[in-house]
Amino acid sequence: MRIVFMGTPDFAVPSLRALAAAHDVALVLTRPDAVRSRGKKLEPSPVKAAALELGLPVLEAKRMEPEVVDALRAARADVFCVAAYGCILPDEVLTMAPLGCVNVHASLLPRWRGAAPIQRAILAGDAEAGVSIMRIGHGVDTGAFCAQASCSVAGKSADELTSELAELGAGLLLEVLPELAAGTVSWTEQDEALVTHAAKIQKAELRLDPAVSAADNERRALASSDAAPARCMLAGKPVRVLAARVAPVSGAVLAAGELAIQGGRVLLGCGEGALEVLELKPDGKRAMDAAAWAAGQRGAAVTWEALS
Repeated sequence: MRIVFMGTPDFAVPSLRALAAAHDVALVLTRPDAVRSRGKKLEPSPVKAAALELGLPVLEAKRMEPEVVDALRAARADVFCVAAYGCILPDEVLTMAPLGCVNVHASLLPRWRGAAPIQRAILAGDAEAGVSIMRIGHGVDTGAFCAQASCSVAGKSADELTSELAELGAGLLLEVLPELAAGTVSWTEQDEALVTHAAKIQKAELRLDPAVSAADNERRALASSDAAPARCMLAGKPVRVLAARVAPVSGAVLAAGELAIQGGRVLLGCGEGALEVLELKPDGKRAMDAAAWAAGQRGAAVTWEALS
């Protein structure tokens, strides 16, 4: 099958690799090079890097300009496959390929339509997350879906869950394409009564807070990223919490806002329960495990608080 692939972030890379191994990928469309790390240098998208490694033709575009539409038409693809490309596709593009345009979306639709479905699933405490193979329609993730796969959420970071769902999505996409070509795919319209929206994560949402439960703070740490890190004040100094978990119930109960160091363990009292910090990065310093940080806290204040 001849395919045009559209995608940009790491989530899309397994789908591209799977398609390239099984089909003829005529063109890869991705967002232009951008500053993606602290080095302040332009870097290719993960999809562009993978496409070049695979020897596939790449076109960079942040919108559907006439020359981009012409290139898509010239590719003469049977189907367009999309995974987190990051650009609205006009009707002309959606109907260009004979088999249409299918999208790998990182949620169990109709739950979590939108930009941040994986992080929203973590923050909401969902037991399961998943991927859907869907048609692209006029609204945001409103199209019918034809296949879904799921995995557990508990204890997984956003990066870990993204990697797992990306692989699930790639496998599901490969399963669907022969059925799409044969015309045997069964589409399910989304139940609008069950829709939830996955708005982009704001930095303030992931700040740790002694007023909320340890479980909520754990989920914020798991959902955090470089763009929206889990931050707080420990012993009067700002830090990023890289890994944390709800502490087992043992010993004295910590009051909300109390910080305890017990045998190298760093425990934070919350509105309900306690959070154990496993790894952190003080501002201006390297990342370190909790025991290393605790060793340098002699005489420090034994409180913690939310960043203002």
